[in-house]
Amino acid sequence: MPARRICPGLYVIPVGPVNTFLLDSPDGCVLIDTGFPKSEHTILKGIQQLGKRPSDIRHIVLTHGHPDHIGGAARLRQATGAEVYAHPADEAIIASSSGFRPLYAAPGLKNRILFRLFIGRMDSVEPVRVDHLVNDVQVLPIAGGIKAVHAPGHCAGQLALLWPQNGGVLFAADACANMFGLDLSIAYEDLEEGKRSLNKLAELEFRIACFGHGKAVLHDAGERFRRLAGSSPPNSK
Repeated sequence: MPARRICPGLYVIPVGPVNTFLLDSPDGCVLIDTGFPKSEHTILKGIQQLGKRPSDIRHIVLTHGHPDHIGGAARLRQATGAEVYAHPADEAIIASSSGFRPLYAAPGLKNRILFRLFIGRMDSVEPVRVDHLVNDVQVLPIAGGIKAVHAPGHCAGQLALLWPQNGGVLFAADACANMFGLDLSIAYEDLEEGKRSLNKLAELEFRIACFGHGKAVLHDAGERFRRLAGSSPPNSK
């Protein structure tokens, strides 16, 4: 699928069932996530469609260390010369392409079915060096300032990103998904931790939400998150 505009300065470049995002900024473009291995070809083509060159990509932010989000990082770093950002909890996984933690299906028949269909063994990917370690509530001095929010549960090193432009844009990574309506992710390393992270994100102010899997929510996304978090309290079973 071709690159598509979500709002001014923000584009989604889908790579199969996974979304990657491009932030267009005068101080250098930011690529959020890199899809499965070999996704770099689709991403570079999408960048070209947007009138950009590989060298325009200055920053690659990896939201978490799962193969469907870091698979193209090594090749894209080579093609662009961009610096790579990630949370310390996932640095070793990204740098060695090993040590992937097990995932478990979220509750419900639908999630068990989707888990079996889409989440298999954690295959290795090409390793890539992490240049910048990103911690909770750290503001990255890129694209006008992006606030990182540590949101573990789906993955111990998962980062959500809050971009203050356009009324606030939340990149939720896989803290939840919007494939069949806004709902929990289909899999977690720790479900209860994931629910606490969802509540944490619901306290933020944002109008638009983007996801690793599924369509962006373009209006009233913060309110929809609060409704979802309210239906999934942190200690619920």
